[in-house]
Amino acid sequence: MDAMLWLRQQWKSFLANPWQPWYLLLILAVNIPGSAYGYYWYAEQLASTPGRLLLFVPDSPLATTLLSMALILSLLGYKNRFLSLLGCATCIKYGLWAVVVITDFWLRGGALGWETVLLCFSHLGMAVQGVIFMRADSSFSPAGGMALAAAGVSAWMLMNDFVDYSLGVYPYLYYYGQEPVAAVSAWVLSAAVIIYVFIIFRKTVR
Repeated sequence: MDAMLWLRQQWKSFLANPWQPWYLLLILAVNIPGSAYGYYWYAEQLASTPGRLLLFVPDSPLATTLLSMALILSLLGYKNRFLSLLGCATCIKYGLWAVVVITDFWLRGGALGWETVLLCFSHLGMAVQGVIFMRADSSFSPAGGMALAAAGVSAWMLMNDFVDYSLGVYPYLYYYGQEPVAAVSAWVLSAAVIIYVFIIFRKTVR
């Protein structure tokens, strides 16, 4: 079989049902080391943050960790509606947030180095996988459970934004003066993802 044809078939199969074990293992093979690197990247900030606020610091690696936990549970035969939705929603939000912040850095004259390019594409990949798994996750019903999960995810993201930009726990930025871009994009993305979550919710309960 032609390699490109095989890849297209696999991509279509993945989009149709990304919760197949083979795909979950591939995603985990990327997410787990990526999450580990993310925590390493935040090491300095984590070391200087009070213990009660530590959970609000490593936004991106925490998002991929949550989604990875949901994938592992699925491999073991369990589905956790809240964990799946939280992992997907935060991957979308913080994946796109990082792309916005890095693009702003480049527009301000920042170097187009391999590290920022890699970070940009890896975070874009976070957002893509969040969208794919959220759309395909049939565990988002019944309606009552989905409504509670959606409300919980919304509350978490808004609380995270409040802590980040009222207590200064947001990730270290590339340039002084990026705080307004970081804050506005975080709040806007939270609102957009919350709306998207409830659109998915409405579709699953019809």
